[in-house]
Order: sequence, then structure tokens, then C-alpha cells
Amino acid sequence: MNDFITGLQFLTRIKIAEQQVWSAESFGRSVKYFSFVGASLGALLWLLAMALTFLPERLGFLPAPQSVSSLVLLMAAVFLTGGLTCDGFMDSMDGLFSGRERERMLEIMKDSRVGANGVTAFVFLVLAKWSALQGMLPVQVGAAIWAMPIIGRMAMVIAITCFPYARPDGIGKAFAEHAGTGTLLLAMLSGGFFLALGGWKICVAGLAAICMALLFAHWASKQLEGLTGDLYGACCEISEVCLLMMVLLLG
Repeated sequence: MNDFITGLQFLTRIKIAEQQVWSAESFGRSVKYFSFVGASLGALLWLLAMALTFLPERLGFLPAPQSVSSLVLLMAAVFLTGGLTCDGFMDSMDGLFSGRERERMLEIMKDSRVGANGVTAFVFLVLAKWSALQGMLPVQVGAAIWAMPIIGRMAMVIAITCFPYARPDGIGKAFAEHAGTGTLLLAMLSGGFFLALGGWKICVAGLAAICMALLFAHWASKQLEGLTGDLYGACCEISEVCLLMMVLLLG
């Protein structure tokens, strides 16, 4: 339970216990529970989606336009996570598309400042997510917003356990070194179960999203001879937008 709480409190703003000590081993052991963290986020976002859809009518108000509801859901997702994976995505885009050598790419990704590549890529990412949600039926939105954070954390587990770490140190290295055996299996089985609750279309969309995250992780790993914590976040964001797009296409 403590390892789940470690993962939950690192990956989200949800604080349910006071933790004074954050050890590398605890970070690593928490990886197997990332799908549960995603399900916790998904449940909160699903409740918000249902409230936005049905509560106004019950209170005698007109429902908010779907464009507004989609924006509120995406804002809530960023708020609940503190923008952690968004930051990783932007840093990754800055580094990978800088056109520099490996060492310089890693330096750019470590820089706290965000460059043009990161900002541009993030704008398109948010627009893609918003457009996908806006184009869905309300019942699709509920299932998609439930599955989105689950598939994102599953993609992070794959990136952590299946690819080497590119830096000699860093928080991401604690995840990679101490994840332990059975982490990938548990995360995939639990994540697959949670996705199945959304129906077969969610499962198909999730599989496509995982494949996209794998392709990106493989390409990024070739550029940097491994992955970093920023790239774990990028894999999360890329898998999430892929899932939303696939749900929209599947109808």
C-alpha cells in the first residue's frame, strides 16, 4: 500500500498520507501500481464528465457546450497531475527536435526553460486531445476520459521497464533500477482489466496507443541511447492522445 501511495503522490496532486522519506527503492516498487494510479485519475475524470453531462439538466440549466466540457476535462487532467507529464513532453520535444548531438539533447531536456519546439508540440497535443473529445458522443467521452490516464501510465511502465535509462543519475533512474521483476506483467494485467471495463473499442484503442508509445520510445531510445524521466512523460502524453483519436475513429 505504501508503494501505491508513493506512486500516487508523485504522479498526481492527490495527497492522502504524509511521506517524509522518498527512497529510490520505493519509487521503483511503485511502478507496478501505475495502472492503479491511472485508474484513480480516470475515476475522478469520469465523475467530472458525468457531472458536466447530466448535472446541469437535473438543476434546470442548459448543458454546457461540448467544446467547453472538453476544455474543462483537459484542464482537470492537468490540474490533478500537476502537469508533470506535460512538462516531460515539452522538454522531450525541445531536445529530440533540436538537431543537436546526444549530449546536447540531454542538456536541453534537463533545462527548466521551455523552447519553441516544446511549446509548439504541446499546443498541437492539447488541440488534438480537445478536438477528439469534442467530436465524441457523451457516452464515448465518459469511456475515453476514464481510459486516458490508465493507458498513459501503462505506457510509462513499458518505457521504464523495456528500455535502458540514458542518464547516469536522476529520479527516472530510480524507477528504472528498482522497478523489480513482475512489474510489467502486473501493470499490463491490471491496466488491461481496467480498460476492459470501458468496452472492446476502448481495448482496441488502448492497444493502438500502446503500439504508438512503443514506436516513439524505440525511436527516442535510438537517438539518446536510452530514455529519461522526461521521455516517460512524453510516452504518457503520446499514448493518451492516440487513445482519444482512436476512440473517435472507432465511433
